[in-house]
Amino acid sequence: MEKYKYKRIFLIVADSVGCGEEPDAAKFGDAGSHTLMHTAEKCGGLNIPVMNSLGLGDLDPILGTSKVSHPHSYCGKSQEASAGKDTLTGHWEMMGVETKVPFVTFTDTGFPKELMDELSEKTGHKLIGNVAASGTEIIKELGEEQIRDNSLIVYTSSDSVLQIAASEEVTGLEELYRCCEIAREICLKPEYKVGRVIARPYVGKTPETFKRTSNRHDLALYPPYKTVMNVLQENNFMVSCVGKIGDIFNGYGVVKTQKTKNNMHGMDVTIEEVKNKEFLEGLCFVNLVEFDSEYGHRRNPLGYGKALEEFDVRLGELIPLLRDDDLLIVTADHGNDPTWHGTDHTREKIPLLMYSKKINDGVMLDDRLCFGDLGATILANFKLEKPSNLIGRPIEELLK
Repeated sequence: MEKYKYKRIFLIVADSVGCGEEPDAAKFGDAGSHTLMHTAEKCGGLNIPVMNSLGLGDLDPILGTSKVSHPHSYCGKSQEASAGKDTLTGHWEMMGVETKVPFVTFTDTGFPKELMDELSEKTGHKLIGNVAASGTEIIKELGEEQIRDNSLIVYTSSDSVLQIAASEEVTGLEELYRCCEIAREICLKPEYKVGRVIARPYVGKTPETFKRTSNRHDLALYPPYKTVMNVLQENNFMVSCVGKIGDIFNGYGVVKTQKTKNNMHGMDVTIEEVKNKEFLEGLCFVNLVEFDSEYGHRRNPLGYGKALEEFDVRLGELIPLLRDDDLLIVTADHGNDPTWHGTDHTREKIPLLMYSKKINDGVMLDDRLCFGDLGATILANFKLEKPSNLIGRPIEELLK
């Protein structure tokens, strides 16, 4: 008898690919949001045959999809239990952590003068910006001034984040990272407690040539207690993190991490992990950020749709490489409807597409009540006890 039903679990988070409003979406101003459906409508339909074959068409009338038989995959949706709609909240909940108090945001007012003064004094740089802005737009607006004065562009978004942009060629990566470390320390104070500090390096000399580089670096808070990842690590299972997962958990519970440049590079790395003969048992946790960063926040539904179609092609390359005892889960962490007002995430359910050659009775499942059901399922599969402070219940259909 096999020890575990699935020896390896690949959990791919298509960042922000939500699938319809949460029951409490109106509280967030997001009633009626639906990232997948509205993107498909704006694109005149999506060509995503692989995700469709896994049951995506069962979830909603997403233009370009249809209901099909999918015996080797379960599909469904999951609600979020936590009070938020941001990256940390979504990913942490998948690994069992419920965030009951949302992280602090500074969208409307910018950061307090006391914070900015302390950051300027400790870094030794003049600070400019201090508004909620698109990262690419604020660099176009203030990049020349930043280069001239070797200052730092500080900005935020609708998320709980303090971002610092500076030229790789003038300020330098090492100095930018140093300044972000200082910002992270300052922002540990309860009154400033933002979820992430992000270094946003760029190159170029004029607004027309400015371009952000792949040397972004996130400094997140530690989860408040051990997560599913820690339990796996402590029991000698692999926890391989691809993309910004390692940053989201601040390295907590991470065994191996690989940074990525974009969605396609993320899929390259993930496919190599599928092929990795030394990866025998455990979790590969993947984040593909471009849906969110490049298209959702920038309200670009056509770009979002193209990214979904490109991902679908790569998913078609990955699936035939899976071993008989692998489990693939494709999901999201929140929504970011590119047709919505503003530039913020949207409070949406997430899709669950769960595929394995061991599944032979695939159907659409009832909605799950928290993202933590994913982590609980992973622990149950590996016969590990879930700590009592973690939320989530195993998806029994996957384990029978």
